[in-house]
Amino acid sequence: MKNTNIVGIRAYAQVLSLWCKYIVFLFKDNLIFVEDSLICLCITQIFEMSYKGFGTKTIHSGQEPNPLHGAVMPSIDLSTTFAQASPGKHKGFDYTRAGNPTRDTLEALFAAVENGKYCTCFSSGCGATTTVITSFVKSGEHIVSSDDVYGGTNRLLRKFAEDVCGMKVTLMDLTETNELYKELEQIFKKNKTKLLWLESPTNPMLKVVNISKLCEIARKYNVLTALDNTFATPYLQNPLDLGVDMVVHSVTKYLNGHSDVLSGCVITNSKSIDERLRFFQKSLGAVPSPFDCYMIIRGMKTLHVRMQRHCENALAVAEYLEKHPKVQKVIYPFLKSHPQYALSKKQMRAGGGMVTFFLKGGLPESRQFLENVKLMVCAESLGAVETLVEHPAIMTHASVPPAERQKLGIHDNLIRVSVGIENIEDIIADFDRALGAVGKQNAKL
Repeated sequence: MKNTNIVGIRAYAQVLSLWCKYIVFLFKDNLIFVEDSLICLCITQIFEMSYKGFGTKTIHSGQEPNPLHGAVMPSIDLSTTFAQASPGKHKGFDYTRAGNPTRDTLEALFAAVENGKYCTCFSSGCGATTTVITSFVKSGEHIVSSDDVYGGTNRLLRKFAEDVCGMKVTLMDLTETNELYKELEQIFKKNKTKLLWLESPTNPMLKVVNISKLCEIARKYNVLTALDNTFATPYLQNPLDLGVDMVVHSVTKYLNGHSDVLSGCVITNSKSIDERLRFFQKSLGAVPSPFDCYMIIRGMKTLHVRMQRHCENALAVAEYLEKHPKVQKVIYPFLKSHPQYALSKKQMRAGGGMVTFFLKGGLPESRQFLENVKLMVCAESLGAVETLVEHPAIMTHASVPPAERQKLGIHDNLIRVSVGIENIEDIIADFDRALGAVGKQNAKL
């Protein structure tokens, strides 16, 4: 069965399952109990359905109007526990930490948009990352990770995986060079690596790695691969199609898109990987609430139109900044000046909504810029409808050791921009205002 079919037809399975439960309710005294999960499984094997268009997937996957009362939006099932006809005889759910109808709908949706079969959702992106690491790497075993990653991931690898769990971690530049792949093979051989952790584009330096090539080498040495796809989103790239074993998202960012929910998820095509993740999801208990799941489902319905505007605006901002006299350097995957421009064009459908740039100057100039934005908001996080600007060295990547920050290029004049979906002329006008204040004494415009 194609990898899109299982989640694509879950909508039919869920609807027909509801009808079956309704029949069971009407004739419960004369019918033998049939588990909901078994009904869904049987229906899944009979029907095939998948949506071709990405926007159609975000709106409809895992969701059909309720056959009993016609509700178009999924219900918010806030119950923490579920009735059982007899001990162990339930209708697919027993306790919300282990499973919930609203969360099931969200997981089916995420699997569909990433062209995957299985998804597990968590209460944050860090919760998803922690679960991947602890599920597949034991004390004394080895992880290779991109050196330029989200500050929280860097902290997790150094302070939790290494210091608490006793794992061995190698952080390295995984951008394509003649020596990279040979060096990586030697590391895999020497350390018996268990997990290769990737970001592409990376946070905050927007490096782009050759996903399929790295996965090919990892498979050769039985190394599992996980890629944080938060910056690109499934709208721009689908890492499972490029050979990745697990795709991780901080759902808090673009997928939810409105700065009002914390969540994370992991998508895979492997049943055994999913079963292990689901065991840890249930055991660790870092699950999103049903209400949060509903909010994300609602946010996902506009992901495709939001991402179109994010990408259009970000490219315009990058081109504007590249010409500005107070800007030293601009990094954006779809600028020709980007070191991996050709790979970005091949691997991604557009350049994304993130722009990184260096001001001419240092920390004083960065502070002047950030203190003079008015439309844009100086805040951590990204991927929301509003434009957010931040100073990685002090904010999102403050936990990265200073020497390591310098090596990565996270200097005091570095600004990260999450370009929102406001009118581009208003965004540019705010850049004009804030950049105009840079270099002026006691500037507050």
